[in-house]
Amino acid sequence: QVQLVESGGGSVQPGGSLRLSCAALAIPYTIKCRAWFRQAPGKERERVANINQSGRITNYADSVKGRFTISQDNSKNTVDLQMNGLKPEDTAMYYCAVRDGFCSPYTFDYNDWGQGTQVTVSS
Repeated sequence: QVQLVESGGGSVQPGGSLRLSCAALAIPYTIKCRAWFRQAPGKERERVANINQSGRITNYADSVKGRFTISQDNSKNTVDLQMNGLKPEDTAMYYCAVRDGFCSPYTFDYNDWGQGTQVTVSS
């Protein structure tokens, strides 16, 4: 059974940092892209960052560039999202996702999703 297990969410004050992690278990295909999406209440799910299989290609939402960093460990089948300089507008449920193709900003392109981990930024 495919599982993506996320961890690391929580509450933090503006300017703080969090690190999200996602472990992929029992994936029956070669993962060629790992991504983090987020969804705030009343808003559509949006791509935050993705990284391709080799790690040479990463993409970030404009709103997080320079603050968030995506990384992966293919040997452990994990992907992390280091979030620094957090802002209240970063508050959302964060989801990791994987696919067996090129990285894409579209939710419908991803094969499997985690359950989500909540990130709340407030003073």
